[in-house]
Amino acid sequence: MNQNRISKDGQALVLFIDMNSFFASCEQQDNYWLRGRPIGVCVYTGQYGCIIAPSIEAKKRGIKTGMRLNEAIRICPELVPLETNPDRYRGYHVKIIKILKRYAEDVIPKSIDEAVVNLTNYKLIYDDVSELAKKIKKDINREVGDWLKCSIGIAPNAFLAKLASGIKKPDGLTIINEQNIDEVLGRLQLVDLPGISSNMAWRLQKHGINNPIQLRYAQPEKVKNACQSVVGLYWHYRLNFSEVDLSTHDYKSMQAMRQISASQRENVEQVEAILLTLCTTLEKRMVRQNVLANDISVSIRYEDGRWGDMIKPGAPIQEATEILRLIKLKMKQSALRSGSESLLNNKITSLGVGVFNFVDGDLAQFNMFENTLRKDNLRKLVYDIKSKFGNDKLVKAVELTNGKVLKDVIGFGSVKDLDEDYIMQL
Repeated sequence: MNQNRISKDGQALVLFIDMNSFFASCEQQDNYWLRGRPIGVCVYTGQYGCIIAPSIEAKKRGIKTGMRLNEAIRICPELVPLETNPDRYRGYHVKIIKILKRYAEDVIPKSIDEAVVNLTNYKLIYDDVSELAKKIKKDINREVGDWLKCSIGIAPNAFLAKLASGIKKPDGLTIINEQNIDEVLGRLQLVDLPGISSNMAWRLQKHGINNPIQLRYAQPEKVKNACQSVVGLYWHYRLNFSEVDLSTHDYKSMQAMRQISASQRENVEQVEAILLTLCTTLEKRMVRQNVLANDISVSIRYEDGRWGDMIKPGAPIQEATEILRLIKLKMKQSALRSGSESLLNNKITSLGVGVFNFVDGDLAQFNMFENTLRKDNLRKLVYDIKSKFGNDKLVKAVELTNGKVLKDVIGFGSVKDLDEDYIMQL
């Protein structure tokens, strides 16, 4: 299996496409009445619902991602709240990816609204990459939607291309190269770099690395010591044009995460239903990739702290309900050891579940006392039917809560398998 590589190629060339206010723009594309209006896309549109995607017009009026709906309406009374429509966004995503693949085979969706196009092997074909970026914008506008805008960054690696894509929004086009990188970095703070949190910036500053320029020119060992991890080196390498982020292999891990609104955590049963949704999301991804996981991770943020742990199932696992059972068992054991209240409570602000250390589904060693092969084949069949006829045409009992289907959610994480999921529908 190929591994991620850290390589420096002075001839490398990468485009990063970032769709602007993507969810909201898709809604405006499909509903002419919404165009030009401030809208906020939410998972739930109750007064305490959380805005996950404000439109460009809403952002101009001060509406931000993560803002509660009641607060947003106080700031912008004309705001139009809308519930998410995941199928709509996925459909637009696939159309955009198809356009990108006209120009290069090496297209990597990084999230539902972002993609990387590696043009390193196409430089002789495209002598003016700025003109190519403009053509991509026109193609998306003409063939996918005239209300959809994107910002494009161009650089020698994916990290710097992503950084460039965020400099001018909406509808921007920015190039970072050896001639202007110090000028670009000189206008930024550490937390402006993708992936650097305020805590990580604080660590770097404690070691005398106060800005992106200093991070670029620091000695590698100093950066490593400051971050207390080899991960810190990656930012240093990225700022010096090395490629860290273009993976050439299959999944090493899968994660599903969800913010929990105040209204949702009032009901612990609803929090557990969301946890099951995350497990089901991972089950679907593993089925699509034909892998089972040997390890599970769970992380929970509370209003006043956090908890997380690792779980080893004892045998390769794929079933969502079994993942949920093991997580709840681990939570119960942890609460008993510490003498604390139940870890599944109304103070939870976010949930995260991960699976990793995969084995091929065809090679997995099944428990000799239980024939799981039939279950796994049935699970594959269920998702094949869902893919062909729609997620709501065949529903497992565990996807029901109070007689209703668990609400489909879509995040901003990896979407490597979306093309395959939708190939039969488009």
